[in-house]
Amino acid sequence: MSASRSGRRRTGSVALGDLLQREASAERAALGCGERPSVAAGQACRAKKGEDFALLKPACERRPGAPSTSFSAFALFDGHNGSAAAVYAKEHLLGNVLSCVPTDLAWDDWLAALPRALVAGFVKTDKDFQTKAHSSGTTVTLAIIDGSVVTVASVGDSRCVLEAEGSIYYLSADHRFDANEEEVGRVTECGGEVGRLNVVGGAEIGPLRCWPGGLCLSRSIGDQDVGEFIIPVPYVKQIKVHCWEVILHHFWTKLNCKLSL
Repeated sequence: MSASRSGRRRTGSVALGDLLQREASAERAALGCGERPSVAAGQACRAKKGEDFALLKPACERRPGAPSTSFSAFALFDGHNGSAAAVYAKEHLLGNVLSCVPTDLAWDDWLAALPRALVAGFVKTDKDFQTKAHSSGTTVTLAIIDGSVVTVASVGDSRCVLEAEGSIYYLSADHRFDANEEEVGRVTECGGEVGRLNVVGGAEIGPLRCWPGGLCLSRSIGDQDVGEFIIPVPYVKQIKVHCWEVILHHFWTKLNCKLSL
């Protein structure tokens, strides 16, 4: 009679569940996934009009005093018609985004809530700035890195690029009318006019612009004097990056993509 399989285990054997757990742990350690990835940041710029600002925060906490809730935030603000909007967005945008997310959320829930919070934070920042009665505006590209998840929100034409394993991924949108037919359609369908400057003789010059106002961007923070067609609602993209990939974020504006890369 054969012995029953239940309740008997050879000396030194390992349960299947324990074995799988050990192998998974070993694989994570080999890939470097056992710990949160380290983040290094640097900034290089050539000042032109004093309207460009950057935000570098490699170590933030969703809940103050709780290192387990840490994340990194980086942003670029390219102001125009003055620096007031760029300065205001740099000082208030991240806080407005975080105020839209409960601090007691689990990690997965926080990441799921982040895209909507980014939209709400951008809109609130724009609405609050409008009360300051400034006519300036700014592009914004904000990247939040938490573990292996990268979330980017952008208005305007400041670009964010992910370089991973030799491939390039664009994480931001280009809201210049010249580069975005969908935005041209959105503005014209809402009753706005998109066209180039007219000179004597009827010739058109320069980039496509929204009229009234003449702004060549369809989305920004500020710009209260250009009408309701320019909106602060950001393009948001969230991706998960495998832990063996190397992440390099490139923010730039008014540079050729090939040159920047």
